[in-house]
Amino acid sequence: MAASTLLKFAWLEVTGLCNEFCDHCYADSGPKGDHGTMTVQDWASVIDQLADMGTLDVQFIGGEPTLYPHLSELIQRAHERGLGIEVFSNLTHVRDELWDSFRNHGVRLATSYYSDTAEEHDQVTRLRGSHRKTRANIRKARGLGIPLRGGVVAVHSGQRVGEAARDLLSLGVPQVGGDRARAFGRGSDGAVPVIADLCGHCAHEKCAIGPTGDMWPCVLGRFLTMGNVRAEPVADCWYSARAAAVATDIAAVHGGGVQSCTPPQFLPMCGPCQPCVPTIGHCDPKEADAPPATP
Repeated sequence: MAASTLLKFAWLEVTGLCNEFCDHCYADSGPKGDHGTMTVQDWASVIDQLADMGTLDVQFIGGEPTLYPHLSELIQRAHERGLGIEVFSNLTHVRDELWDSFRNHGVRLATSYYSDTAEEHDQVTRLRGSHRKTRANIRKARGLGIPLRGGVVAVHSGQRVGEAARDLLSLGVPQVGGDRARAFGRGSDGAVPVIADLCGHCAHEKCAIGPTGDMWPCVLGRFLTMGNVRAEPVADCWYSARAAAVATDIAAVHGGGVQSCTPPQFLPMCGPCQPCVPTIGHCDPKEADAPPATP
């Protein structure tokens, strides 16, 4: 149960705004999204509370987190509090001040990638030129010595996922993994979200906090609210009876698989578009003993 475990990792979804409009977006974010009701002071307080709780790592996500105007400020706050930091970005819109922030505060980057061809990649993102911009910023990150991971998500039948993985490797991305599109947000195509389509590792030493302050077991499990950090402290949400009930419900569906994959296999934890290390090669804990996937 959540109440019996340390909260080691948190996704901080600082915005629902995104310059892309991917068909499979679990957050249903896009150009019409906004930054929600969490203020920069709210986020700074969350970061402080997480550090005080012994949390090790945070990942800033969205939407597209680089579109959040206070991202550099929050990165600095997390760095000052000793948290490991990763930013999950589509890498199409990185301001100079953010590159400086990434370098100065030891930030790791992660990005999604859909094809080795611009036409297919841009078809998924619905943003013309996104393939070119992402590739250019992958090269820039590598040139600046910023650690970078890549994830290839299978969205469409016949998609060039293997070629996409090899393309990332050719760009010097040292860690490339993948996942399938899951039935959440726009990816659900109108279906009601269910626990069975989660990876099963949700709420185990991790949580997500969204733009309105809601706490979820992971960014995909936003239909399972564990509390709200604007209404009560982060620790009270995490150690609440409601959070414990959510963790119990997930374990009831996934059984022992909820514990099958633990760090360091997941870096820093499991999640959408976040690749496993090559020895795992997939993001389904129930298949943890299966041979690694190959591009």
